[in-house]
Amino acid sequence: MAKQPMLKFVDVKRDMPEKRDAILRNQDFDEIYAEFARAKAEEQASRCSQCGVPYCQTHCPLHNNIPDWLLMTAEGRLKEAYELSQATNTFPEICGRICPQDRLCEGNCVIENSGHETVTIGAVEKYITDTAWDNGWVTPNLPHTERTDSVGIIGAGPGGLAAADVLRCAGVQVTVYDRYDRAGGLLTYGIPSFKLEKPVVMRRIEQLEQAGVQFVMNCNVGDDLSFQAITGQHDAVLIATGVYKPRGLQAPGVGAAGVVQALDYLTASNKVSFGDEVPEYVSGALNAADKRVVVIGGGDTAMDCVRTAIRQGATSVKCLYRRDKANMPGSMREVQNAEEEGVEFIWQTAPNGFVGGPVESVKVQKMRLGAADATGRQSPEVIEGADYNEPADLVVMALGFSPEDLPTLWDEDALGVTRWGTIKADFKTHATEMDGVYAVGDIVRGASLVVWAISDGRGAANSIIEYLNSAAVIAAQ
Repeated sequence: MAKQPMLKFVDVKRDMPEKRDAILRNQDFDEIYAEFARAKAEEQASRCSQCGVPYCQTHCPLHNNIPDWLLMTAEGRLKEAYELSQATNTFPEICGRICPQDRLCEGNCVIENSGHETVTIGAVEKYITDTAWDNGWVTPNLPHTERTDSVGIIGAGPGGLAAADVLRCAGVQVTVYDRYDRAGGLLTYGIPSFKLEKPVVMRRIEQLEQAGVQFVMNCNVGDDLSFQAITGQHDAVLIATGVYKPRGLQAPGVGAAGVVQALDYLTASNKVSFGDEVPEYVSGALNAADKRVVVIGGGDTAMDCVRTAIRQGATSVKCLYRRDKANMPGSMREVQNAEEEGVEFIWQTAPNGFVGGPVESVKVQKMRLGAADATGRQSPEVIEGADYNEPADLVVMALGFSPEDLPTLWDEDALGVTRWGTIKADFKTHATEMDGVYAVGDIVRGASLVVWAISDGRGAANSIIEYLNSAAVIAAQ
């Protein structure tokens, strides 16, 4: 009888790929985790219990068939594991790197809930796909038959790119419009290279181009090209713009030099990593070198900012967050990485203004946690008389993002929005109130996860194909 390759969680302890020492990784923007060796990947995959109800799969927005590709990895069937992983996920190597597995698949692993620590699903997913790339198993999704239908996608982020992949595989003609000079959205310009090295993103975009996806870059819809022009030349349109409007802060001195927005700061850093000339970086306006840096916020974007500042050579990096560590919205793994790298967290504090111009310090209010709000989280309350000034030469505002007013920007009143400004779209089909127009990702959900955008994009693409097929049937009658 063949030896059971799985169910080894009782004897084999959880292990992660080796993490580079903080002193070394602070000197560059390379990814901080090493790659699993084949034997280690097989060993860790073999810890899966192959449970009858796989909660890891249920809690994955893409419903990836995780237990089966863990089994295939444990048995050394890596090409099959990759093909199964790719069947439900357009970018498995990206999700393996940046998904908050601790809140999704790994956080709902059955063996962890029984006290044996979770399977390292994300690291194995990354290993499978990186191995597939190394062996030439990853090829463009070329269609078997071309169609005459045309779809325009506004936004080259993960949602738009995932939809483009599915549509091209079905033979639909796809054109992607984006305001930036490179495709990828936040994958390219929002997420630092130490979490997601840019060649990983660029090779997927090159594959989409090889599959026949057309990209129109540096195109700001509403200015360079009207929304009506796009809807007029395509049989269907998908809106996947994301949310880029930074949430503001009403406080004295908020417009002072040296008080910058998180996305501006991260974009400048990522452009430098591509070798681009960035005047704001050279001048120091978006460069933390030799500065006392204060980042305001507690999400993953704030963690990206503090860890970027460390690598740029800041003299000190502090993060202000109005709640305590247990109530941070960001990944605990990212907080741990930041602490290892030298970031100081000042819990239960909030900004109340800025001194100087250029900025010299942040006026800080000390907070305490009071009664729970409607979500069940304790609401922060100001401690009167406990204010102080925190010295700072650069302040990065990472308070989250809101949707832009697309109906106004695009001069399209028929595009319905919610009271939060997000696009109204059917939860299942992703169809908006306009015929033939669909919307996915953060512009529908509000600021959310990359994996949800991928899921939405793939689902919307299938809905669009059904719409195009129905239109073809009606036209043939």
